[in-house]
Amino acid sequence: MGEQTQTQTQTQLEPQSQTHHSQSHHEPSSPSQPPVSEPPTEISQNPSNSSKIPIRPPKIRKLSSSGSVADGTDDKSSAVTDGDSNKSLTVYGETTTTSSTKNRRRNSSQSARVLPIVMKPLTCEGEIDLALRHLRAADPFLANLIDSLPPPMFESHHPPFLALAKSILYQQLAIKAGTSIYTRFIELCGGEDGVRPDTVLALSTQQLRQIGISGRKAIYLYDLSNKYKTGILSDDSIVGMDDKSLFTMLTMVKGIGAWSVHMFMISSLQRPDVLPVGDLGVRKGVQLLYGLEELPRPSQMEQLCDKWRPYRSVGSWYMWKLVEGKGATLAAAPAALEGSIPLQQQLEQQQQTQQQHQLQLLEPINSIVNLGACIWGQ
Repeated sequence: MGEQTQTQTQTQLEPQSQTHHSQSHHEPSSPSQPPVSEPPTEISQNPSNSSKIPIRPPKIRKLSSSGSVADGTDDKSSAVTDGDSNKSLTVYGETTTTSSTKNRRRNSSQSARVLPIVMKPLTCEGEIDLALRHLRAADPFLANLIDSLPPPMFESHHPPFLALAKSILYQQLAIKAGTSIYTRFIELCGGEDGVRPDTVLALSTQQLRQIGISGRKAIYLYDLSNKYKTGILSDDSIVGMDDKSLFTMLTMVKGIGAWSVHMFMISSLQRPDVLPVGDLGVRKGVQLLYGLEELPRPSQMEQLCDKWRPYRSVGSWYMWKLVEGKGATLAAAPAALEGSIPLQQQLEQQQQTQQQHQLQLLEPINSIVNLGACIWGQ
């Protein structure tokens, strides 16, 4: 009867756990105890092992060679370890996902910051050749004009602050009058090298009026100088800004509008992809190039000249040359300043008679050549 009880106990416990089989094999059976009461007692001592066997069977089989007490301890520790491992893997996955997302955002922001550095000015070696090659392939109409003219040259003669101050002085003035006032302004500042924010702020309104600068333009010069003095603007920051940021920052200066910023970006900074949609000369050139019946509106200019990207500045230069050479041989290179002055005066008259509703948005075309760099026929 004792052997029968022991055999039944081993048979019932063996499918559930090898650990209980080892323990029940060494325990002697008691004649006074009912044989049926032992199996529930043995099973209830460690119910957690039976529930974990189907989850991690490889771990249980590896630890089955040890003693019963050690098996239970190792089983718990392995379960905890497995649980911790799962938690660790989950956290690691979340960390990896978060880290990769942050890296993508960081890379995007870095790309945006690097973009102004990657954009080469047109004065860099080989940039003009790349621009002409692209424009020839992108626009057959422009290709004929490019072949009939010498390649453009973009040079900067003045630092940004001086170029911006000069553009303010030439506003609404003929070339001769603007040159006279600018010359006296330079003498008052002690030369072109002396035209600095502190020097301009030290000048009184009366001193500026004595050399022909109006009170309104004096306010513009003071506002530009104050933005430099407070650090909002600087020559270095202007050179390093991307086109969109630069446009936003410079149009915050009193007296500097969209047209002035576009001219400054082309002539002083030699930015390659600037399209002055409000410039009457460029608009007239596009009209002549494509044989349009009417002068294209600024919104139409964006569509017509989109194929010139990323060298719209060079395309704009050829539009000026096309208008300059109207009625003459296009291959002839006119004088830089003298040849352009009569044309600019004619365009200004057209602007006053035909585009009265746009006068508040545009500035006189005759100050194009006075922004610190020569873009006319060089």
